[in-house]
Amino acid sequence: MRAWFACSGAELLRRGDAEVAGALARAQMARRYSGEPAQLAAWEVEASLLRNVVRACGGEGWTLAFEFDLLRLEKRIDVVLLTDRAIVVLEFKVGARAVGAGDRAQVEDYALDLRDFHAGSQAHPIIPVVVATECRMPARFQRPLGLPDVVAVAEANAATLAALLRDVQQALPAPAVPLDGAAWLAAAYQPVPSIIEAAATLFERNSVAELAEARADAANLQRTTAAINRALEAARARDEKLVVFVTGIPGAGKTLCGLNVVFGEARRDGSAFLTGNAPLVAVLREALACNRAGISLELGPSNDPERRKRGPRLEQARRETLAALQNVHRFLADNANKAEAPAERVIVFDEAQRAWDQAQATRDTQRRVSTLSRSEPAHTLDIMGRHAGFAAVVALIGGGQEINTGEAGLAEWGQVIAAAPAWRAVAAPRVLNAAEPAQRLAAGAPAWLSLDAGLDLTVPMRSVRDNIAAAWVDAVLRDAPAEAAGLAATAELPFLLTRSLAEARAALRALAKGRRRAGFVRSSGARRLRGEGFDAQLLGSEEPVAWFLERWPDIRASDALEVAATEYACQGLELDVVGLAWGGDFLRQAPGWLPRRFAGNGWQVVKSAEDQRFIHNTYRVLLTRARYETVIWVPPGDADDRTRPPAEMDAIAAFLLACGARPLAAVAPVAAAPAPALL
Repeated sequence: MRAWFACSGAELLRRGDAEVAGALARAQMARRYSGEPAQLAAWEVEASLLRNVVRACGGEGWTLAFEFDLLRLEKRIDVVLLTDRAIVVLEFKVGARAVGAGDRAQVEDYALDLRDFHAGSQAHPIIPVVVATECRMPARFQRPLGLPDVVAVAEANAATLAALLRDVQQALPAPAVPLDGAAWLAAAYQPVPSIIEAAATLFERNSVAELAEARADAANLQRTTAAINRALEAARARDEKLVVFVTGIPGAGKTLCGLNVVFGEARRDGSAFLTGNAPLVAVLREALACNRAGISLELGPSNDPERRKRGPRLEQARRETLAALQNVHRFLADNANKAEAPAERVIVFDEAQRAWDQAQATRDTQRRVSTLSRSEPAHTLDIMGRHAGFAAVVALIGGGQEINTGEAGLAEWGQVIAAAPAWRAVAAPRVLNAAEPAQRLAAGAPAWLSLDAGLDLTVPMRSVRDNIAAAWVDAVLRDAPAEAAGLAATAELPFLLTRSLAEARAALRALAKGRRRAGFVRSSGARRLRGEGFDAQLLGSEEPVAWFLERWPDIRASDALEVAATEYACQGLELDVVGLAWGGDFLRQAPGWLPRRFAGNGWQVVKSAEDQRFIHNTYRVLLTRARYETVIWVPPGDADDRTRPPAEMDAIAAFLLACGARPLAAVAPVAAAPAPALL
């Protein structure tokens, strides 16, 4: 049971306020959380108010769950009150004289969390309520039209709470089967955390166990986690050097598995998560540091925008994350010409198929002078091979996400391992039969390779509501409209399409309820979005940190909907709701997709097969960033601008609609959503 204390309404009437508060305090101590006198007093106030409610409403048969844990949010609901016909989510603000926007967002987020992840909540109306005990004029309860799953947030004070719950009961018809409180408490709660939420939980708990049970269809995440640990333990026992290849489709949990290696048992060996994705490193480092320093990233508009700039505790937490999360190119450059082994005995190489080949690794650029002499896979094995005895590389392989020139592919890893007698590898069979030769680890069955099907992640986890999103995107990009439309017909497709930027913004704000995060993404090659008045994109390393972690009304935040993240800034990360601004770099033209690049004052067709694949993969990355809906904005174009002819944009929109994307105009409440007021 996730509640710290639960009882029936009749039992609450028999218990004293101090008795309820004492039970909660004991539960708090058992979880090793520190207690405060103010919290004990607040619990007594809550118990007293709820006892009056039960008595006034005849709620002896109701169920009350105090301090209900929400793993995904690392938060707790003050009280979940279960009547025979509704789930009431109560957030108490003891002593508060007003209800703020942040309070409303907080309780709405709790209600949405129950709707999406708690099995017992998915067939009943959910009523989020903020109880500001000293509020003079709480907003009147608006009876819902119909029975939405989560109704609008209600407000109450100490004097009006009982009347509000009577109104709730009267507004909702008695169900054919009354809500069973005991069954609700026993129902599965299976959250699907975002990568930032998962990283924070792993950093604190050193275990993926609860997260790996996130949902019933994620059994292969547990299987893959076990396969990685099994391979590492065997190599450790034999003092061997091993590369573990973890493959998977976009959004299936590869990064989560990699973080578990670093923050789990492998901490004992010294471990690090290495990635060439600088925004991913920067965002995760700051998120983990804020979590460790006790700085909330979820407080909303009332939060202090300068909170991430102050305090020795935060600086210490930032230092702690430096070793755990590193830029792979910097790691290799720093260690390539040393004789000693690195501090890390186990490293996770994120998106290892994108490691640089020799030409790219040894090339000087305006920003760096290369210190490497071979490919990045070759240097990786050389550096880690300096350890006496056990050493391991966990290589995370993402298919269809190569977006840069100079990426070596799996074939380079295979050649390097074959030439290094001290090393062996284990991988899923998928690594031997990729369609592209550059993505095949080896030909045949080399002696240095063992196969374990458990190392392949095939179930997408990023999309919370349905697993068809990744398959639909794949069909769209393969130019298979009939297949895509068939998938769309099986479920409510989470892809909406509009030709209006204003409607796209309104939809994103409406869909990002509670504290869920929305933002725009775009291709770096979509150069003529400037003509549509939407050209701003993230730059540097600090801009993505603010974009992913701050909240509106901070204009740097993603949900300000002013600046878009390109494929380079958002790869490996995710948002709850995504707006995709479609560019002129990826058109529809018989017989399929036409990748282009903008040069000078016009578009050029991309003829290189490799560059064509990069642009295809760019849109695969952009289309798979959302945990919930993706709102695709296809600009209308301009007949007077030869770089933005409307016919080109019309063809893209028509194809996506033929594939099953839902017209945003058909989702009237979304399209009509107003912009939020600046608080």
